[in-house]
Amino acid sequence: MGSSGYFLQTLPVLQEKSLFTLVENRSAYTLENCELNVFETHQQASNVNLSFGDWVLTSMLRGKKVMHLTDVPAFDYYPGESVIVPPNEVMKIDFPEASVLSPTQCIALAISADQIRSTISLLNERYPKVEKGEEWKVDEHLFHLANNKELAEIVNRLIKISINDKSREKDILVSLALRELLVRLMQTQARQLFETNHLALASSHRFAHIIAYIKEHIREKIDIDKLSDKACMSRASFFRKFREEFGYTPADYILKERIRLAKEYLNLPGNSITQVCYLSGFQNLNYFIRAFKKEVGLTPKAYQQTSS
Repeated sequence: MGSSGYFLQTLPVLQEKSLFTLVENRSAYTLENCELNVFETHQQASNVNLSFGDWVLTSMLRGKKVMHLTDVPAFDYYPGESVIVPPNEVMKIDFPEASVLSPTQCIALAISADQIRSTISLLNERYPKVEKGEEWKVDEHLFHLANNKELAEIVNRLIKISINDKSREKDILVSLALRELLVRLMQTQARQLFETNHLALASSHRFAHIIAYIKEHIREKIDIDKLSDKACMSRASFFRKFREEFGYTPADYILKERIRLAKEYLNLPGNSITQVCYLSGFQNLNYFIRAFKKEVGLTPKAYQQTSS
């Protein structure tokens, strides 16, 4: 079973004669604030160790790995997913399905500590978190992520600049892209934290309370003014801080939540498109079909047929 996250652009597979090794063959692209590593494995292998001295964002491009991290049960790792690994953490990796005809391909982007510190410092100074005492951070506990569109786009751009850009300003472009990547990464982690723990955090964090309210009332009309009142914020401040925290506006989040719910209903047998529309909180069938296709890339009917 694969991931439901956004896939990254695959890279051309190396020919066997150009490989140094069939297991985790490494191509490295070193820049001022990061190092992009592309790993390919062309045969089955197990207990392959890998570690870096910096924070690393790894993302699968092809195939399947089984990852073993410290104090974490082993998990399958597919395209559409990323894993964040702190400095000096040893990754033990299995390649149960790799072959010459079907190699695994993965990137590992090692990011300098200075780049991370300066980005977090800038965010804490200019865009402080909504709750007192809370700060921006890369959370090593939220390490296994499904790629969203924004995260996939910026990782793809970083890969393209690192490998293909020959301009003198290459390091500047990478540094700017790294800053955006770190913001998208922390926003993705924030969404995952509240998606998973909104009920437990609802009494202590205003945005967890808002997420819990949205989920409970997703089939009803949700008024943004009411949400800002519940967060004890002005409408403008609520809108701005919500977007900073999650990378989406409140309306975008509600739409994505309704489409997530619609996908669940479409996966169940016997539901018509009209039924799914209203069960998911949409009030207009034509709008539902347009919004679903824009977000998912398929009409609800086509999605239903592919999932059946």
